[in-house]
Amino acid sequence: MEIFGLGDRHRAMGSELEDWSGMGTAWSYDKDQIEEYMAIRTRAGVMDVSGLKKVHVIGPHASHVIDRAVTRDIEKLKPGRSTYCCMLNDAGKFVDDCVVYRMGPHSFMVVHGSGQGHEQLTMAATGRNVNVLFDDDLHDISLQGPLAVDYLEQHVPGIRDVVYFSHIHTTLFGKPVTISRTGYTGERGYEIFCRRQDAPEIWDTIVAEGREMGIIPTRFTTLDMLRAESYLLFFPYDNSEMYPFENEPCGDTLWELGLDFTVSKGKTGFRGAEEHYRLQGKERFKIYGVKLEGTEAAEEGAAILRDGNEVGVVTIGFYSPLNEHNVGIARMPVDCAVEGTKLTIRNSGGEIRAVAHPMPFYDQDKKRRTAKG
Repeated sequence: MEIFGLGDRHRAMGSELEDWSGMGTAWSYDKDQIEEYMAIRTRAGVMDVSGLKKVHVIGPHASHVIDRAVTRDIEKLKPGRSTYCCMLNDAGKFVDDCVVYRMGPHSFMVVHGSGQGHEQLTMAATGRNVNVLFDDDLHDISLQGPLAVDYLEQHVPGIRDVVYFSHIHTTLFGKPVTISRTGYTGERGYEIFCRRQDAPEIWDTIVAEGREMGIIPTRFTTLDMLRAESYLLFFPYDNSEMYPFENEPCGDTLWELGLDFTVSKGKTGFRGAEEHYRLQGKERFKIYGVKLEGTEAAEEGAAILRDGNEVGVVTIGFYSPLNEHNVGIARMPVDCAVEGTKLTIRNSGGEIRAVAHPMPFYDQDKKRRTAKG
């Protein structure tokens, strides 16, 4: 029996189905990865992101449970809308991020990555009138890029009216789906939540019909190219879990990560709230951008030097042949995270001059991902 609904499709393109978050995920294909990046930036790409964890929180206390676990004010979330949130531990440090979808008055879906999201929700649900259901049958096919809406409107009436961070329950090729106007690419895109049994037919049909429009399958790791330009963090690869502090437990504050915007104004009562507010102004480092000279991208984990001293690390780097910039996301001291600060990036093959630069590097006002109509 095929455990993963789309496993055969990925293997046929050369993937060995590497493990991510407990599910076989296509980290590699036998084709040019830049072609996939270009497709998503200029046309569209279809990607299997089913390794994201889907948790249904259902019952009279559902909103209370989620409100306790996440940084956003969930009571303000209308059915049919979603919001990006963070989750903290008691020390006020980041443990996961997620998108919360409100399905109805007592019904939510929380989609999170490889952090502690499920555990956080289970902890908050203790003693409450609520069910927390982990759903690894639900697959997530992500169709991302400027032509995604042109393709979907052939099959889904009203798809152009689905605004950023909203979703609809509908059918696609006769199969029941939830289509969400979300993604992780910095482009206008959609996530198609479907049953495992329906995933192969939905994938095959999009690939076959989309070919004429230049829509192609893209591997999971192409997200690294896209996120480097679009300031999208990926736990734990930008975090102290990967780049630990000496003599300190892992964990970063939202102030350090630049994710403090995910805390609803004035919200208290979420896990870690008191420590979160206390830690403002006590940043040990900042997540900030770097812009390099030339076309050799910064290696993952490349050291950052200032005046000859090692001060930080590049967590992901990418040279874009489309936008002709050489950029990266970095962890650096607060006094370096100032536009124009001169830095040096130490790759395995030598040193590259760079400057500190604010993010995102691409579509700074986010007009592409939020476009209407």
